[in-house]
Amino acid sequence: MAFEFTPENRTKFDAILTRYPVKRAAMLPALWLAQRQHGWISQEVMEYVGSLLGLSAAKVYEVVTFYTMFHLKPIGKYHFQVCRTLPCQLVGAEAISSHLEKKLGVKIGETSADGRFTLSEVECLGSCGTGPMLQLNDDYHENLTAEKLDALIASLS
Repeated sequence: MAFEFTPENRTKFDAILTRYPVKRAAMLPALWLAQRQHGWISQEVMEYVGSLLGLSAAKVYEVVTFYTMFHLKPIGKYHFQVCRTLPCQLVGAEAISSHLEKKLGVKIGETSADGRFTLSEVECLGSCGTGPMLQLNDDYHENLTAEKLDALIASLS
């Protein structure tokens, strides 16, 4: 089935376009809107967004693969994104990733069979003074320890 925006999201997209004198400059907010609707960026989504902006799916793919905020496959309800850059690594990010692998039962880059958890490592999330840290869906969790992770996982419904 081909992707297209819902009527509500098409209205939002049209409003986004008014803020950009060059249509292709609206690619990031258009992709974000599409991902919010679809859950991930499929080939159909790339083709659709490209057609709206007058770009090839290949150009859209270049952008999607550059940014870690875009997902090329479905992700779990809870997406744990552990910062893996040097400041976080120096204060224990590797141990955080290992702990999450054990607690969630998935390896880095995988989604649990029940679709509940996805675990990823990402580049800098811009919270270098509070590492190790991760982003869970849209929220930052900082100064992490195994105990804080256990409490965080237990709090998820």
